Amino acid sequence: MTASKPTSRPNTTRIQILDTAQRIVGAKGFSAVGLNELLAAAGVPKGSFYHYFASKEAFGEALLEHYFDTYLAEIEEFLCAEGQSAKNRFLAYLKFWRDNQERQDPDGKCLAVKLGAEVSDMSEDMRLALKNGTSAIISRLARVIKEGKTDGSVTTATNAAITANTIYELWMGASVMFKITHDRGTFNRAVAATNRILSGEAV
Repeated sequence: MTASKPTSRPNTTRIQILDTAQRIVGAKGFSAVGLNELLAAAGVPKGSFYHYFASKEAFGEALLEHYFDTYLAEIEEFLCAEGQSAKNRFLAYLKFWRDNQERQDPDGKCLAVKLGAEVSDMSEDMRLALKNGTSAIISRLARVIKEGKTDGSVTTATNAAITANTIYELWMGASVMFKITHDRGTFNRAVAATNRILSGEAV
């Protein structure tokens, strides 16, 4: 950054807006959140919003990109943990996913689960942000599955990318069903199915 660039304050304000929005949108959804509510919660004036976001749709795209950037960095703690088999690292990440979905606190809610159906038909830019973010997660899961085939903890004969995609879709579906049913057995079944997939057994 050159000396002629603005100070870090504006960027801090932008992140403050996005972090606040993640909590509110995680609880209510995207369409239900008004700009006035968001700005009041963030403690910033309306002019700050339009300085960074040309529209609510542009804001939604930025929100998803910010969410996935943070999330991808966070899950590396599980996927790259030392001293564990690749399968155990993979399952530790899924436990993290489950724990967040079962929490009542919206801070832990997955925006891909919360917004996937809502905004994908509403905004092509937001749909692409969701697609890019979820694809990045799946690619990391595929990496760990490949490592599991090397260390022997994963024995499926299926291609790692296909396996990762299948398991991610399974858990997205389980997360939606848990929202509908509040039945923790939903995730128990997802864990069991995941173990069978990683072991090359019929689901």
